[in-house]
Amino acid sequence: MRRVSISAVMLVMILLIASCTGSKNVAYFQNLEQVNLEKSTGLYDARIMPKDMLTITVSTLTPEAAAPFNLIVGSSVSSTGSLMSGAGSLQGYLVDNEGNINFPVVGSIHVGGLTKTECQDLIVEKIKPYLAESEKPIVTVRMSSYHVTVIGEVNKAAVIPVTTEKMSIIEALAEAGDLTIYGKRDNVVLIREGATGKKEYHRINLNDANLFASPYYYLQQNDIIYVEPNGVKAKSSGIGTSTTIWFSFVGIVTSVASLLVNILRN
Repeated sequence: MRRVSISAVMLVMILLIASCTGSKNVAYFQNLEQVNLEKSTGLYDARIMPKDMLTITVSTLTPEAAAPFNLIVGSSVSSTGSLMSGAGSLQGYLVDNEGNINFPVVGSIHVGGLTKTECQDLIVEKIKPYLAESEKPIVTVRMSSYHVTVIGEVNKAAVIPVTTEKMSIIEALAEAGDLTIYGKRDNVVLIREGATGKKEYHRINLNDANLFASPYYYLQQNDIIYVEPNGVKAKSSGIGTSTTIWFSFVGIVTSVASLLVNILRN
């Protein structure tokens, strides 16, 4: 009975030590009460990047005046005589590697790096010379959905489509099922590709509430989030495929040690 009690106590102590060393890094935003969230005010607007697909609509008081600026996909008829899907819809504009689009009548317009609102204002100014003053053009720009990727120590690695033009790193991790208990919350890697194609990386601490004011809180087109495994996962993977095996091993060693201690005492 004494041997069993000693074994149980030692095993519990080992488990407590392991849990204490890791649990302090599990909770998100641990310093939330000490952070001034005023710095995080302001609404986010995605900026147009090369290879984005834009849908642009021009409206005027006289529909005929706006027609030259709206590219419509031509109607087509299938072999059965039915109208093909997509007929009559607006044609998209692919932003090229230099950040330009080829807009009807006007020609090349540089839109890379602009928000939707800035792009709309720019196109209005570009088409005004071709319209009567009374027309007052209205331009609407929409960005097609893009994606971000989440891999590593999450419950469900995924390529996540962004349809609302805004996604935070917290939303992306939630879509991936959140971090596993083995994920490093204080050292998440964000890999980002800039407008010129240059790759850069940034390390993000999810334990720190200052993240809300970080320029990396909202994700951009094609961002990759990599969650590294913590030390517990690394050590357990070196011993076996499951932490259960590791704890079983510790239990056996503890029992043998307790048995030897009792034998030597007797």
